[in-house]
Amino acid sequence: MDTVVVHDIDSEDDKLELKAQIDLSQSIPTGTDKSPTTLEWILQGLPEKWKNWVVRFVFTMIMIVFFGLVIYGGPLALMMTTLIVQVKCFQEIINIGYAVYRIHGLPWFRSLSWYFLVTSNYFFYGENLVDYFGVAINRTDLLRWLVTYHRFISFCLYCGGFVWFVLSLVKKYYMKQFSLFAWTHVALLIVVTQSYLIIKNIFEGLIWFIVPVSMIICNDIMAYVFGFFFGKTPLIKLSPKKTWEGFIGGGISTVIFGCLISYFICQFPYFVCPIEYSESLGRMTMECEPSALFRPAEYNLPGCFSGLSIIGIPSSITIYPFVLHSLSLSIFSSVIGPFGGFFASGFKRAFKIKDFGDVIPGHGGIMDRFDCQFLMATFVNVYISSFIQTDSPQKLLAQVLYLKPEQQVQFFTLLKESLENRNVLEPVVIIN
Repeated sequence: MDTVVVHDIDSEDDKLELKAQIDLSQSIPTGTDKSPTTLEWILQGLPEKWKNWVVRFVFTMIMIVFFGLVIYGGPLALMMTTLIVQVKCFQEIINIGYAVYRIHGLPWFRSLSWYFLVTSNYFFYGENLVDYFGVAINRTDLLRWLVTYHRFISFCLYCGGFVWFVLSLVKKYYMKQFSLFAWTHVALLIVVTQSYLIIKNIFEGLIWFIVPVSMIICNDIMAYVFGFFFGKTPLIKLSPKKTWEGFIGGGISTVIFGCLISYFICQFPYFVCPIEYSESLGRMTMECEPSALFRPAEYNLPGCFSGLSIIGIPSSITIYPFVLHSLSLSIFSSVIGPFGGFFASGFKRAFKIKDFGDVIPGHGGIMDRFDCQFLMATFVNVYISSFIQTDSPQKLLAQVLYLKPEQQVQFFTLLKESLENRNVLEPVVIIN
């Protein structure tokens, strides 16, 4: 038998792999079984299974209360919380990448990772500012310049990071450095892009944030409860503790919960009005006349129900249209949403770690709690743009204001002619 001789080793650390595999679970903090000392002392007499259940329940309730307080704090509090969660999730993913390749002396990896995070946030959050604050920003010459060349500045910042990465390459670490470069960009795709979409959903109305997030929380809790008490049939090998009983029970509970919370929230303009900049008030406002989506409408029941009118069942129902849309959201959060968690489970199993971190006792890291939320945020944004959204006058006006004066005049003339041709405006007759 021929002997395989390794002549070229990309990294000095690769030599360790020829001798032994390092278990990453020893180098990355995991926190599913971690609980405060006081709580540990109170629960010391319980079996391990019930102890974990109580710890998980206690901190689930704490997170729900915190979620309620953030909502009460308004859009700004929600956006700041989203940014903090984004940064923490990115940190957990990057720490795993750093541990995977075991290059503690690798030059500039951490600095470059955070630089790309800042650059990505500058681009995406700048896009939001242009969309929603364009009219206000247009009043200041400096901000107008930053907005006009926002994408060019963002590209220049990225190019700076790209050049920095190339200059940091070290002969013995080429493969490791390019792997970590790809790792960083995947983390940015997962975390930053999704948080950007969450912010866009918030601007469409708090209901587009509260309802989907609540559905994922409900599905996660009820799937755990049904699985804990009734689970017997394994669902997927990636996550052995998940069961069909939990999956189905959580799905049915989420659909019911989604309809109830949607019906309740639709009654409050504070939750359904989009967040827009008011030029007359000089600030962001959430006051509006609710759109038809959030006003009760009458729907006729299918013909098969017509015979039931003799027993008191009406032939039509009056309901908020958004409640019907919430069915799509709840079905997605119940059927597809959990696969975000399965994906995260597969990721953790690939690197032999239990959790992404140890921030939340009974749950693990921040990423462990938000793996399904990011997938849901993308669906909500796509759903809004596909079936709900039309560009608001404020967004269109912001774009028009960044045109050159002669282009603005041309736009005005074309719009005026179009309105007159459709008899929306009376033609102006000039008398000499």
